[in-house]
Amino acid sequence: MKVVMVEPNKPAYVTEIGDDYQSLHDAVGGLIEPIYYLDDSRTVMVGNEEAKVIGLEGNRRFGDRIVAGTFFICGIGDEDFCSLPDDLCEKYVQQFAVPESIEQSEVQQDMGMTFICF
Repeated sequence: MKVVMVEPNKPAYVTEIGDDYQSLHDAVGGLIEPIYYLDDSRTVMVGNEEAKVIGLEGNRRFGDRIVAGTFFICGIGDEDFCSLPDDLCEKYVQQFAVPESIEQSEVQQDMGMTFICF
């Protein structure tokens, strides 16, 4: 499937990856996690679920949140991930063209959980 790959310290680029679990796993270097920070309901970011815990580099900021490690952007089908159309590939390659400098201390500060008790 056609995706936009976003690696730390690199501009985003379009590439092809398999749509099976192992290919997705290999693309992000570990357990896959859908991340819903984009404003288009036709797309999803897929990253490494353990990226911050295992000390992967900060990649991009989304408001006050940081995504660490490599992630890719793909389409959302009826039941599975799917290829991005060309117009969305272009949009996200441009959006993530400039790498961000993120200190490891910033990544560590972004880890945590909030518990709400009733």
